Amino acid sequence: MKRQTLIKAEEIFFRVIMFMSSMIIAATLFLIIFSIFYKGLPSLSWDMVSQTPKGGFYFGKEGGILNAIVGSIYLAGGSTLLALVIGLPLALFINIHLVSKKKLVNAIRFFLDLLWGIPSIVYGAFGFTLMIYLGLKTSLLAGIITVTLFILPIMVRAMDEVIKTIPIGLLEASYSLGSTKSETAYRIFFKQTIPGMVTAILLSFGRAIGDAASVLFTTGYTDHMPTSLTQPTATLPLAIFFQLSVPIKEVQNRAYASAAILVFIILIISILSRIFARKFQKNQIK
Repeated sequence: MKRQTLIKAEEIFFRVIMFMSSMIIAATLFLIIFSIFYKGLPSLSWDMVSQTPKGGFYFGKEGGILNAIVGSIYLAGGSTLLALVIGLPLALFINIHLVSKKKLVNAIRFFLDLLWGIPSIVYGAFGFTLMIYLGLKTSLLAGIITVTLFILPIMVRAMDEVIKTIPIGLLEASYSLGSTKSETAYRIFFKQTIPGMVTAILLSFGRAIGDAASVLFTTGYTDHMPTSLTQPTATLPLAIFFQLSVPIKEVQNRAYASAAILVFIILIISILSRIFARKFQKNQIK
């Protein structure tokens, strides 16, 4: 009886701890979003999202951040697509072709976790060094390459964790029916994990569009719209940084408006990804 009471008290204690932790996280998220919208929405206008910066924009005059919005989408979309082309085959290769080599797989996962934990500014410095070696200038292409290196470990490990949830029996059943490893990977495992893959892509896209340190030295900044991969490109995180650095209240409020736009973009991508995931949910074996 006493033991049961202790177990029950322990369970209640940890439930309270988990509830308090969840409330703290939710309250922190609410405060961050509320402060961004409270300061940014009054400064948000159609001109701001439909125009590029004009003369005196950083002194509180007319203009907008369309260049940064388009540049961020180009940069995050390009790097996410490139990381997907490299990361998806790698994640499938780890879980199908190397499934019997546990030590090698664990070593690969360990190094991917190490790469995931490296600060983005280090990737920016590496990208800058790579630019010098290849003779590239600050450009959209240099930014895409750098951000791809930054989000690739994130995407691969996220996809890896999703693929790991598939029962090993499905792999054995596929082999018993005469399927090759490639057919098993792309026709069975990939279809089974599409909802999780979408989440991995979303996570990578969010990290790509919201990072400033990795593109600070590689992408550059410009008030013009990018028309080619070799031109410098503005991004929303750098636009927010530069606007907050200006000691003018109106320009600083525009920085919060830029942050609100960034939140809106991530929210739209999140909603679309959920719709896309549900559409392919029927492909999963229940």
